[in-house]
Amino acid sequence: MKRALITGITGQDGAYLAKFLIKKKYKVFGTFRRTSTPNFWRLNYLGILDKIQLIPSDILDYASIYHSIKITKPHEIYNLAAQSFVKVSFEQPAVTTELDGLSTLRYLEAIRLLNPKIKFYQASTSEIYGDQKKKKINEKTEMLPSSPYGAAKLYSYHTVKIYRKAYKLFACNGILFNHESPIRGLEFVTRKVTNAAAQIKFGLIKKLELGNLNAHRDWGNAEEYVEGMWRILQHKTPDDFVIATGKSYSIKDLLDYSFSRLGLNWKKYVIQKKTLYRAVDVGHLLGDCAKIKNKIGWYPKINFKETIEKMVDEDYKRWGDKLKGKSFPWDAENYPTNLKIIYRKIKKN
Repeated sequence: MKRALITGITGQDGAYLAKFLIKKKYKVFGTFRRTSTPNFWRLNYLGILDKIQLIPSDILDYASIYHSIKITKPHEIYNLAAQSFVKVSFEQPAVTTELDGLSTLRYLEAIRLLNPKIKFYQASTSEIYGDQKKKKINEKTEMLPSSPYGAAKLYSYHTVKIYRKAYKLFACNGILFNHESPIRGLEFVTRKVTNAAAQIKFGLIKKLELGNLNAHRDWGNAEEYVEGMWRILQHKTPDDFVIATGKSYSIKDLLDYSFSRLGLNWKKYVIQKKTLYRAVDVGHLLGDCAKIKNKIGWYPKINFKETIEKMVDEDYKRWGDKLKGKSFPWDAENYPTNLKIIYRKIKKN
């Protein structure tokens, strides 16, 4: 039986990947960071919490990384743990660099010393490219990140390539463009919108505050993308691949799909706020998945509208069940919408 170690198993991708690998008959281990409040709702929500083995570990701590690999003896490691919210990286650039940059180095060093035969997948991101002005992005596109998050991920990307070349490790980068699902975190704009639309429909809130409505993204489906991760490690040779849909949509498209699903007009409820803009924004991201399609056979099947409508339906059902008094694993019921958060002011010369 193959063994897989997933870092960041409590996140969206980690939870879906764990479910996928369990179906593939893997023995799945997952690392999680100890906090005062456990965050296992996604694993519980997907019905797999009792099917995985959890290991407390911190990607900032080399000793715990080394220990997690030594005791699990994995055939494959999927490094998904990260500070993955771009806006937060402007608020906390040093922490983001430690978490998203140097942690990858720590894992590669541990693999090199413990067992160089372990296959390693690094969760890279389209944010390493920065704003490409509507240019379709592939593996050869110049990388010019526009955020501390993108810069930290670019460090990890190159570290993987260096260790692959220098130490002959089977280490790969999956350069994933945005990918969404009903278990996406509420800090991300897609889920923020679908959850707010459901709340507005029930009369629980009256307005939704957003930043730049003209930004365009290549949005895919998270459940499909985790299969792409797995396929990358099954390829005969280690390589780097873009995972994307090849189609781009704006925040306004996201609002149209979300609110119209519930018979609402988003223009009546959405307020733009300058404080929610990024210090340096990426206006357009559009991916080209030709390489992974041609070499591995992975390609997207679910379109953006289908994904968003599924998210809206699920958030609407959750709030309906919540109002009926039903208890179930979920994030939004413990996520106040009236928090007074002070953001850094964006000053541009």
